[in-house]
This record gives sequence, structure tokens and C-alpha cells, in this order.
Amino acid sequence: MAAGLRAVRRWGLLAAAASPSPSPAFTRSVSVVKEANSGQPNWLGVGMAFGTSAVLWAFLIKEHNEDVMEYERRKQERQHKCTGCS
Repeated sequence: MAAGLRAVRRWGLLAAAASPSPSPAFTRSVSVVKEANSGQPNWLGVGMAFGTSAVLWAFLIKEHNEDVMEYERRKQERQHKCTGCS
């Protein structure tokens, strides 16, 4: 394991020597940050966020109700002690 770390360190030093990094004066930022305009919110994004949340909650409630119904059905089957049915 130590030999592997030495190889990685050696390769890292060789790679750094082969391609020197540019000085900070000549580099540019990749991202450009714009000021948020709170006067005009992104209504499409807001609607999609709330819509997605509503759909997920509806799905969650539907699944919960189905699970409760299945639980009640199995609970009644366990309590059924009729000898004529089986």
C-alpha cells in the first residue's frame, strides 16, 4: 500500500512539473454569477417545484392508504377461525 502511495505522489510531482499552472493573474473564472432579481421570480421553476412536491405527496398518501387497506385485510384473515372455509 505504501508503494502505491509513493507512486501516486511521484506521478503527481512529475505531472505538476510537466505542466506548470498559470499564474492567478492570467486565469479567468469559469462561472459568472448574476445578481438574483427578486422582483421577477422564475415562476416556471416555482411551479415545477411545488407541482413535483404535490405529486410526490399524493403518491405517498395513495401508497399509504393501499398499505393500510392491505394490513387490515390480512389482519381480518388472521382472525377468521371458520372451519367450513378451509
